[in-house]
Amino acid sequence: MTAILIDTNLLVYAHDRSEFAKQGRAIEILGHLQATGSGRLSAQCLAEFFSVVIRGPTPRLTVAEASLQVARLARVWPVVDVTPQIVLEATRGVREHQFSFWDAQIWAAARLNQIPVVFSEDFSDGSVLEGVRFVNPFAEDFHIEEWFGGHA
Repeated sequence: MTAILIDTNLLVYAHDRSEFAKQGRAIEILGHLQATGSGRLSAQCLAEFFSVVIRGPTPRLTVAEASLQVARLARVWPVVDVTPQIVLEATRGVREHQFSFWDAQIWAAARLNQIPVVFSEDFSDGSVLEGVRFVNPFAEDFHIEEWFGGHA
């Protein structure tokens, strides 16, 4: 099974009751990624997840709940560290590909860890950059059975 880097938005939507359709899709996709052992996380995504779900006038999770979720996610998924090499590669992604720094760091983590696919709604769906393919699992033309076969 192909390794897939899970971007922060999938983790956040799984806990977002205000986005019912995206919440259901995120939970379904995360379940398949876990069942197939194909999901990967970046330490960056764990940090971003925590930051996003606890902020705002109506946080999605309490600090205690978010802390528990981060610990659970770190146990369930292989986590890619953010290394100096990833940061340097991300700066190249900003320079040469006009990514925002945080998106460039996701791309760099996938590229340098030989993870060929990133599931995210933050990139151009279907684009491939230096061996990393970006797939929006919330797009209308995303078909889960194409990714997970008999596990769908």
